[in-house]
Amino acid sequence: MKVFKTLKETTADGPGVRYAVYVSGCEHHCKGCHNPQTWDFEAGTELDIYQIKAEIAANSLLDGLTVSGGEPLHPRNVDGTLRLLSEFQHMNIWLFTGYLYEDIQKDPKQSQCLQYVDVLVDGPYVESERILEDIDFRGSANQRILHVKKLEERTA
Repeated sequence: MKVFKTLKETTADGPGVRYAVYVSGCEHHCKGCHNPQTWDFEAGTELDIYQIKAEIAANSLLDGLTVSGGEPLHPRNVDGTLRLLSEFQHMNIWLFTGYLYEDIQKDPKQSQCLQYVDVLVDGPYVESERILEDIDFRGSANQRILHVKKLEERTA
């Protein structure tokens, strides 16, 4: 899996100070996408778990890890995303995806990722439903902020 970029500290991709990984590759191609440069599956560099571990370990201010993109749950990326999430399961993890939670649950590989995710922001970006306030970590009103572990507990 290729990573378009990482941010060692961000407050835009979840609560608190977070380490963010932006995965390369997306086929949703949402009109008005904030990161269209991440659509190319060949952009960026190969995922380097050891570098990410070192950067996270060096920063005691981090409140969690955010994985975004591109599309982390695309079939070409899902194995790398699963590996990344499992390595950092001790952290608070947010995952942004254009897929819907209900569809993710039906896919064997994608659903494995959910066991490590605290919060899932799901759904494609819809330009006509754009949210101008940047206070709730969503780009458009159709996207949901789902507390996955609470949802999983209710269905267990």
